[in-house]
Amino acid sequence: MISDIYSKKQIDVLKQTVNKDWFIALLHGAKRSGKTKMNNDLFLFELRRVRKIADEEGVKEPMYILAGVSSNTINKNILQELYNMYNIEPKFDKHNNFKLFGVKVVQAYTGNIGGVGAIRGMTAYGAYVNEASLAKQEVFAEIVSRCSGNGARILADTNPDNPEHWLKKEYIDKPNENVKAFHFELDDNTFLSKRYRENIKAATPSGMFYDRDIKGLWVSADGVVYQDFDSNKHYIQSKDLPKLSTFYCGVDWGYEHWGSIVVIGETDDGTAYLIEEHAKQHEEIDYWVDIAKEIQERYGSRVPFYCDSARPEHVDRFKREHIEAFNGDKARLTGVEAVARRFKKDKLFICRDKVEKFPNEIYQYVWDEKKGEPIKLFDDVLDSLRYAIYTNEVRNGKTAEIVSKVQFGLY
Repeated sequence: MISDIYSKKQIDVLKQTVNKDWFIALLHGAKRSGKTKMNNDLFLFELRRVRKIADEEGVKEPMYILAGVSSNTINKNILQELYNMYNIEPKFDKHNNFKLFGVKVVQAYTGNIGGVGAIRGMTAYGAYVNEASLAKQEVFAEIVSRCSGNGARILADTNPDNPEHWLKKEYIDKPNENVKAFHFELDDNTFLSKRYRENIKAATPSGMFYDRDIKGLWVSADGVVYQDFDSNKHYIQSKDLPKLSTFYCGVDWGYEHWGSIVVIGETDDGTAYLIEEHAKQHEEIDYWVDIAKEIQERYGSRVPFYCDSARPEHVDRFKREHIEAFNGDKARLTGVEAVARRFKKDKLFICRDKVEKFPNEIYQYVWDEKKGEPIKLFDDVLDSLRYAIYTNEVRNGKTAEIVSKVQFGLY
């Protein structure tokens, strides 16, 4: 039965796309809700349909556009999934294009304007745009303009973004006979167990992250960034610290604005504790070298310092002083989400007697509603905390591990 393969939402999409004509079908909404699985299957259906049209027109090699932010995202989200599901393994030419079902599939990258060089001037019989909200608007428009072959149609999928995003305003908010938009929530994916879905909901930070990732809504960020921080729960005294097995640091350089180094200690189960805060204004690099060396004396010479890469000369100075300095991963939203997730799951605690600036920042660190990112104010200690937590997760492969544990209710 078809219900053994597709969810109720996916079946509705099939009915609206396979049996009717359209120009753009845009699937948008929550993560893990079944959007990409649906579009991957529709992609195969579209290639067969294009081959049929080409045969009727006597076109030997019809062309189709496969677009994503980068070759890596196309491979991860589409090609690898098609291989896992259907054992489809394309053979690529020197331009990274391939043939499937008698259709030449040309890859285009939407993350920058130069990524569409391969499709300029071509006549395409269709396109599949993955992660469409991350595409440059000019690139998306170029892809649309290239789809001028007889019966050409465009598939697209995306997670939500800011409600003022061009994709929402120009396409999702203006559906018509030619543009079909389908909204997905996490609960639409009934192939995920209820336990899995409840665990994901419980681990997703409140506010914008929850509304976008779970409900699939295009909402603005609003209010305090770390809404799940609770002073009654997340402050402890250093005398009550459990046994810590791992230590690492975050560094945010500063002069006119405050510089900051934080020390994080973790237990064997991955619970993190901010155990030292060092924040000063108008201090030169020599001061921070001395602070780092004192930290090394307490926690070992191999304790890593994850630093703001905006001052490479300072990072280099740390290295010359035999301090284990690394460029921190500065992915802002994902880094903020990593910290927020820990507060939500009670996996990050702050030694109240060891911090002075953190208490002033935590309630004044707020979202910029227009940009959908935190405002660059009251973020000195919080930036160093983010560099420490998120970079440590990424460097040690803990991000995927944490997501996996969340899914099974172990984190």
